[in-house]
Amino acid sequence: MAHSGPGTGGAEMSVPTRQARAVRIGARSAAALLLVGAVGVVAFGWPFLAPPASQISAHAQDAPWLFAGLLVLLLAVVAAAISESGLGPKAVAMLGVLAATGAALRPIGAGTAGIEPMFFLMVLSGRVLGPGFGFVLGSLTMFASALLTGGVGPWLPFQMLAMGWFAMGAGLLPGPDRLRGRAELALLAGYGFLAAFAYGTVMNLAGWPFMGALASNIAFDPQAAVPANLARFVAYCLATSLGWDLGRALCTVVLTLTLGPALLRALRRATRRAAFETAVTFDAPGR
Repeated sequence: MAHSGPGTGGAEMSVPTRQARAVRIGARSAAALLLVGAVGVVAFGWPFLAPPASQISAHAQDAPWLFAGLLVLLLAVVAAAISESGLGPKAVAMLGVLAATGAALRPIGAGTAGIEPMFFLMVLSGRVLGPGFGFVLGSLTMFASALLTGGVGPWLPFQMLAMGWFAMGAGLLPGPDRLRGRAELALLAGYGFLAAFAYGTVMNLAGWPFMGALASNIAFDPQAAVPANLARFVAYCLATSLGWDLGRALCTVVLTLTLGPALLRALRRATRRAAFETAVTFDAPGR
């Protein structure tokens, strides 16, 4: 008979207890996450970091493929490091369920005013299960949804990294053990609203430098100074993605405020019953 910890049935506790973490971020996992984060900043922000005469600017059309290959390798390193830090079978099962749910939610409303319900699921899951689990969940969900929708391409590693940051950020919000009720919902809704715009902005950086002469007034100019390119990038975001990002942000807020209380309770109940931090043991069969 298997045991995974003390019983968790009965009524909800009136005083919140410390949330268990399905993925514990150790020293190696933290170092790997920082490494991927640093490479991600370079991958997204190289138009503002590389001098005009650099080889990156000279070979701009090759850059997405080079960065994509490097990010895939680094994301594999991060996944392995996090798995070594405690991604047990119970966490794998929950990760699979949530990633499959997120991947199934992504096509809903695709192409319609930025209605993307998967984002609110990433916010609430990262909040309950912590930043380590959130990063893995965000990356895996985006990968699975790309396979489901046929959206595999050089942009996929950028989407995986951006969604991993999105979900991880929710796990880093203050008060994970004490803040509850309307205050927590307001915090999550506010984070979801801002993070939805941030996600769209960083994803714009993945494609903006490669527009070429399609839109010369707002395209990346390798010979221009950083302030000029920054102004071009802001104009590009306003012209191409503002409406989509606003729709995504509002959808995340509405779903968080309406479905958030029930989903938070369900996730916390499942987390308690899974007892991630308690090792599974087996009794010898009775004679």
